[in-house]
Amino acid sequence: MAELGFRTVEEMVGQSDCLETRIDINHWKYGKLDLSKILYKEPASETTGLYKQEEQDHGLENVLDWKLLEVAQPALLNGQKVNGSFKIINTDRTVGTIVSNEISKRFKSNGLPEDTIHFKFTGTAGQSFGAFNTSGVTLELEGDANDHFGKGLSGAKLIVYPSKKATFVPEDNIIIGNVAFYGATSGAAYIRGKAGERFGVRNSGVNAVVEGVGDHGCEYMTGGRVVVLGDTGRNFAAGMSGGIAYVYDVKGTFSTLCNKEMVDLDPVLEADTAELRKMLEDHYRYTDSSVARFVLNDFDNQLKNFVKVFPKDYKKALADSKHQQVQTIENKNF
Repeated sequence: MAELGFRTVEEMVGQSDCLETRIDINHWKYGKLDLSKILYKEPASETTGLYKQEEQDHGLENVLDWKLLEVAQPALLNGQKVNGSFKIINTDRTVGTIVSNEISKRFKSNGLPEDTIHFKFTGTAGQSFGAFNTSGVTLELEGDANDHFGKGLSGAKLIVYPSKKATFVPEDNIIIGNVAFYGATSGAAYIRGKAGERFGVRNSGVNAVVEGVGDHGCEYMTGGRVVVLGDTGRNFAAGMSGGIAYVYDVKGTFSTLCNKEMVDLDPVLEADTAELRKMLEDHYRYTDSSVARFVLNDFDNQLKNFVKVFPKDYKKALADSKHQQVQTIENKNF
């Protein structure tokens, strides 16, 4: 660094004219590479800086979460139930995360009892609505939301349904964006409408009901339960090693859209019906879904339209565990 004439690393930033390209690389892939645009150095001027020379103001002191945190104080301090209603716009991102951070600092992984904090929002939520929200928080959204809905969800409950003034059919329209519940570990969600692509990717514990998903649904999923009350895109369940999905396949086309490398497509058995019915009942209760209402009113007959997406390794592990339990009981009786 000293040989180049620089006293600090900061002085080196942007000095691309000090870089030299090697001339002894003869591989055919590099023969026509032109790095001149990458190594170009803008002439110094009053308006062009080579490194960070001014502070940036992202307006963090004005984010919606500070208002939520103020309303949530009785819950944080005394465990009292609190409710609040707020307008939301698409520049309101990671809503609820600051409140959940406070819950985690005070109550650790236990969080708060279910529904201790219930916030109702109206409008269009920005990216990462409900990201990393923890136990005890319920976020209800009347409107729609952008990408990364429920990213890293850690115990909270998320509810979303269209505006009561909307004239479109919810189950025919996308209401949340791409990559919902990426890396989520626990909690529940009820979505009246469709989700974008990569719904539930790397979900490891969230139970969610949605009325349709785009391509790559439940990709790399390792846990939790997902009910899809509608169509899916292609490549559903790619890399899915755990958890279970129930897909409402009225058209009978799901098998052509599912990646069956790691999963079996099974009928819904009697042992599954209580779990499926409970998730549908909750979905109807929270969102007033017309699809859930129809299925519940004709539940026994509609069961034949559901496909159970069951990871092969998870199925084998459950069977081995059950066999081991039987063996243990038999040995004790003997």
